[in-house]
Amino acid sequence: MDSDEILEQDLHKPEKEEDLDEKYPNRPHNRAPTLPFHDLYLSLFNPLSELKKKPSGPPQARRKVGPHGKGATSLNPFERRRDVIERFISRWRKEVGDDIYPAFRLILPDKDRDRPMYGIKEKAIGKMLVKIMKINKESEDGYNLMNWKLPGQGATTRMAGDFAGRCFDVLSKRPMRTEPGDMTIDEVNEKLDKLSAATKEDEQLPILAEFYRRMNPEELLWLIRIILRQMKVGATERTLFDVWHPDAESLYSISSSLRRVCWELHDPNIRLEGEERGVALMQCFQPQLAQFQMHSFEKIIARMKPTEDDKVFWIEEKMDGERIQLHMAPDDSIKGGRRFGFWSRKAKEYTYLYGNGIYDENGALTRHLKDAFVDGVQSIILDGEMITWDPEQDAIVPFGTLKSAALAEQRNPFSNGPRPLFRVFDILYLNGRDLTKYTLRDRRNALEKVIRPVHRRFEIHPYEEATSTAEVEAALRKVVAEASEGLVLKNPRSPYRLNERHDDWMKVKPDYMTEFGESLDVVVIGGYYGSGRRGGALSSFLCGLRVDDSTQAAEKFWSFCKVGGGFTAADYQEVRHHTDGKWKAWDAKKPPTTFIELAGGDAQHERPDMWIRPSDSIVLCVKAASVAISDQFRMGLTLRFPRFKKLRKDKDWKTSLSVQEFLDLKSNAEQEHREKEFSVDHSRKKRVKRATKKPLTVAGNDDNDEVQYLGPSGHIFDELNFFIMTESSVPEKKTKLQLEQLVKANGGKIYQTKTAGVDTLCVAERRTVKVASLQKSGEQDIIRPSWLIDCVKQNEIDAGLPDLLLPFEPRHMFFMTEDKEEEVTANVDKFMDSYARDTTVDELKDVFKQMEQNQEQPDHAPDPASVRRIEALIQEKVNAGYTVPCGWLFRGLKFHFYSSEDEQDESASGELRKEHQRLQFAHNTARFAGAENSSLLKSSGTTHVIVDPGTLSSADISSLRKSLAEKPGAKMPHLVSVDWVEECWKNGTLLDEERFLVRR
Repeated sequence: MDSDEILEQDLHKPEKEEDLDEKYPNRPHNRAPTLPFHDLYLSLFNPLSELKKKPSGPPQARRKVGPHGKGATSLNPFERRRDVIERFISRWRKEVGDDIYPAFRLILPDKDRDRPMYGIKEKAIGKMLVKIMKINKESEDGYNLMNWKLPGQGATTRMAGDFAGRCFDVLSKRPMRTEPGDMTIDEVNEKLDKLSAATKEDEQLPILAEFYRRMNPEELLWLIRIILRQMKVGATERTLFDVWHPDAESLYSISSSLRRVCWELHDPNIRLEGEERGVALMQCFQPQLAQFQMHSFEKIIARMKPTEDDKVFWIEEKMDGERIQLHMAPDDSIKGGRRFGFWSRKAKEYTYLYGNGIYDENGALTRHLKDAFVDGVQSIILDGEMITWDPEQDAIVPFGTLKSAALAEQRNPFSNGPRPLFRVFDILYLNGRDLTKYTLRDRRNALEKVIRPVHRRFEIHPYEEATSTAEVEAALRKVVAEASEGLVLKNPRSPYRLNERHDDWMKVKPDYMTEFGESLDVVVIGGYYGSGRRGGALSSFLCGLRVDDSTQAAEKFWSFCKVGGGFTAADYQEVRHHTDGKWKAWDAKKPPTTFIELAGGDAQHERPDMWIRPSDSIVLCVKAASVAISDQFRMGLTLRFPRFKKLRKDKDWKTSLSVQEFLDLKSNAEQEHREKEFSVDHSRKKRVKRATKKPLTVAGNDDNDEVQYLGPSGHIFDELNFFIMTESSVPEKKTKLQLEQLVKANGGKIYQTKTAGVDTLCVAERRTVKVASLQKSGEQDIIRPSWLIDCVKQNEIDAGLPDLLLPFEPRHMFFMTEDKEEEVTANVDKFMDSYARDTTVDELKDVFKQMEQNQEQPDHAPDPASVRRIEALIQEKVNAGYTVPCGWLFRGLKFHFYSSEDEQDESASGELRKEHQRLQFAHNTARFAGAENSSLLKSSGTTHVIVDPGTLSSADISSLRKSLAEKPGAKMPHLVSVDWVEECWKNGTLLDEERFLVRR
């Protein structure tokens, strides 16, 4: 157990009942004992887990019977999840009472801030289970528990990488009981409270032993997942909160307190009042987050809603630190009369680190804040970034050093070493008043009036006012020159939006380094076991650089990067062939420092599961997008999106890349870059389809299956006002009254006129007198009712994700103004296929018809920010041992499939003749996997030209290569065989193109 966890336990001392009654005078009390623990997994966890699994055959629709026994309708997955949760909550209220907090603590353990971390991980639990079951740790089962990431021995070959599943396998062989146990939910919570307070194994062991005696293996499986806070049952806290109370999510956003959600909102009929929806002192809120850049600079600025009188937006530097909120409240019980509190974005409290008062001797920050506030400031809540500042360099130090700098500051507050620096960029509360509804400009004015900056300790984060894209470009040039994170553009006219990503705050990062430009020969020094399909085998590798030594006698390597993408099954087999029998398990107590040096000292960052001596290892040739700073690797640098290229059998550890050679390569690449003209890429692809949208997912694929929709309650239309003027006939028949009920059920407000002063959405499907009058004015957009229905349906499909309003599509608009046309058209492709909404059968048929009539697609360069973000998420999964999602395999790439008819007709539609069936199949596969199609050979932005060599002569290929060489502009695309597409798809990863180049 580390010092953080010990301090956290001190901060979470159990509260007495009388104290809780005083703090929550209206909290509910159950009238009966809590349900048995096994009811949680029998009636909630297992049913939800089953719904999460993909059905092996055609889905068997469950039926919902109407009030008269007719009109049965299918329940979609979202409705089924809600149904399971509603039945459990209803039973709890009926049989136990209104206090559901004991159950929610176990259902959402990662949201329970009142119970500290247990301080035990998988290995510690495995070790204790071995002792409790009295099995030899060298036995088959003992080995499987202690080495849960490795392939299982004997019969236990599955569950590699799934610790709870591995425990279930072993426990099932020697259970103390086979039937569900008799422990109640209250008893489990009591024991878990004791377990979280225990700091030594001899205190933890008897608690775990009692669980073993009183629970069957399946109960223990879920208990272990609760302890590890890794539930993954297929329903998020958003769904559970929404079923519990309509205001539950709002209260959690301002308090981060599961207990408050359960105790203050136990009656669904009592809603939060306006003042109860705001931030409060010493209650950690969920902060506003910046939206990712998905548009051109012009559109970003337009989305900040400039007016003729006020076109200003703000530019702030994006900082590389930790998001922190500071609370200060009057408190006569503490010396100095002011109490401080600090919380991270994920609601972890850091008051112990930064200080609870200006005279706190352990306060790394507060001891410097005695004169930081003007007279009259009694209470305040600030939002900002905690960064590490190095006084000697007068510069920001990378984020990973923040905690060590704070601890050093605690020991010696006036040293000249790195120190925490709190950069404040917002104020949300002042002297009893919630400021979140005020504009950013007003909040900033208040901030500057009440703060007295403390140099390099406590400062107001600067910003620049701007009105044009040229100023953004200039700021980006500065960011690149100073190697900063990027920019955040902010709308000064906006309120503070708790727990939201919104276009009022937009991240912008420089896009100037598309590829590092060098293939690097690095040595494998470690390996990581994968999960899922790659479970039980080394699926990604830690690679290192040789520490320079003129004699080349020192077999010493520094960790440099992790590589998990670009390997075929044959590549993995070859790696195993060359390294079999040479791997050793990594021992954290006795690391092989003679040969391998990791970052972080004793912390051993990016510690591998297995290691291999460099002289016994292999050299991999890898390539990457760019070089990035990282404190997770000993080099202090690493590769961004590294990908396996080939095995260098001609090299060994002595001839691999050294530290100094790499630094020379990096320096040369940077020099070449400086010599080129810096330019910011304005080209932006139309809105990228959301990752939650499954390719070619069709709703209601049976023509004979009539699916009638009944809208459930939700929050999709919260704070929106509607004037509904007509009924709906498409896609469903609904009366005007039914549409109004649908809107109200999902949080919207209904008006019976276009009310002056209210931003009202007008809805109509046919031209009545009222509709014609509005249309004639030419100032009001009129939306079809189909948009309301599509919004509700799509948010059911995307259950567990934040409620999102669908962007307007042309099919949603009955009438629109000229200003609206460009925005609406950008939300669909040229075939009218939505970028944000799942497609129905009829719509898909229409899309196919249009595609048959016109195969040519417009040229659009991919949105670099969106592609980078997706690549980062995918690379993170790949390095953790997962395969790339099939729908994103070729995302961000643009293919031209070349055939002999291209020579005959350069403007061909792109539809290939039947004799090119193999190429046609690859063409369809690539589109399914996210590639953009280029029908013209010389189209801009094309990254790959795909050919089937068996259908082309040498003269054809020679002519093709000559044509590509004459292509103006960007670098020449890869000319590869159709084998490349097929093998990438087969192996679930992008393979190196050089293996598939067409050379003849």
